[in-house]
Amino acid sequence: MRLLALKIDVDTYRGTRLGVPNLVEMLNRHGVGATFLFSLGPDHTGRAVRRALRPGFMKKVSRTSVLEHYGLKTLLYGTLLPGPDIARRCVSILRNVAAAGFETGIHTFDHVKWQDHVADHTDAWTEREMDKAYLSYRAVFDVNPTTHGAAGWQMNSAAYLQEQRWGMAYCSDTRGTHPFIPLLDDGRQSCPQLPTTLPTLDELIGIDGLDTSNVADALLALTAADNPTGHVYTLHAELEGMKLAPVFEKLVTGWLAQGYRLVSLADYYAALDLARLPVQCVIQGSIAGRSGTLALQSPAV
Repeated sequence: MRLLALKIDVDTYRGTRLGVPNLVEMLNRHGVGATFLFSLGPDHTGRAVRRALRPGFMKKVSRTSVLEHYGLKTLLYGTLLPGPDIARRCVSILRNVAAAGFETGIHTFDHVKWQDHVADHTDAWTEREMDKAYLSYRAVFDVNPTTHGAAGWQMNSAAYLQEQRWGMAYCSDTRGTHPFIPLLDDGRQSCPQLPTTLPTLDELIGIDGLDTSNVADALLALTAADNPTGHVYTLHAELEGMKLAPVFEKLVTGWLAQGYRLVSLADYYAALDLARLPVQCVIQGSIAGRSGTLALQSPAV
C-alpha cells in the first residue's frame, strides 16, 4: 500500500488556536491520520526579523505573504508584544488533538530561538532547550513524547543524541528521500529519521509560475509515480490550517485518488523494514525556495 505521512508543524500561538482545530476537523472529515508537532513555549515570532539578513529570506517573505498568513499581532510577539505561552494558554486544544486520535509530539520549545541558534550552540544549551520542551509536553499530555520534529529542520549532534537518550523510536528532523539511521560526526548513531521528502507550499508558491491555483497540482505530480518508501509531507498549521486550507484539501483528495493511505509518522514507521534502513550522514545544505541551510540526508554512497 502507498503510504504518505502527514507531519503538521505548529509554530505559533495563532496557528495553535485557529489552524489546529481546522486541521483536526478536515482530517477527521476525510478519515485520514497525521502527526501534530507542537511548539510548547513562548511565541516569539517577532524576533525572526533578524533573519532578514539571510540570503533569500526577504524574497521568500515577499512571495509568501507572511503578514497575511501570520497576522500583525503574531509578528510583534517577542518584540513590542509579550510572547504568549502556547502550551499553557492552549492546553485544551492540544489535549483535544490527542483525544481525537492523532499522534502528537515535540516541535520545539521556543521556535525562533531554536531555529536561529541551535546549529551553532553548545551541547548544554541544546539539552536545556529540549528538556524544557519535554517537560512542557509532559505537563500537557501526562505521557512521554514519542517523536520530535525540529523547528526549521535545524539540528546539531547533541540534539540527535538527546532524542536517543529519550528513547524515541523515530524522529523527523531532516529533509531527504527515504528513512535512514543518522550517523553523527563522532561515529555514533541516533534513532531512525523519517525525513520530509516533498517540498512545502511556502517553498513552491511564487516560483516558476506557481500560485494557490496550481501549486497542489504541482505537488500531486511529484507523488504520481511510486516511491518504494512512500513520502513524508510537512504542512503548517499557520498555512494549510488557515488561508491555504483549500489547497491542502485538494492535496488530500488528490493523494487519496492516487491510492495513498494518509497516515501518522507512527503508522509510517510501523510499516518500514527496519533491518534495511541505510546508515547515512546528516549534512548542512540548502533547499530550493527556503532561505539558509538545514539538516539534509546525505546522498547514498
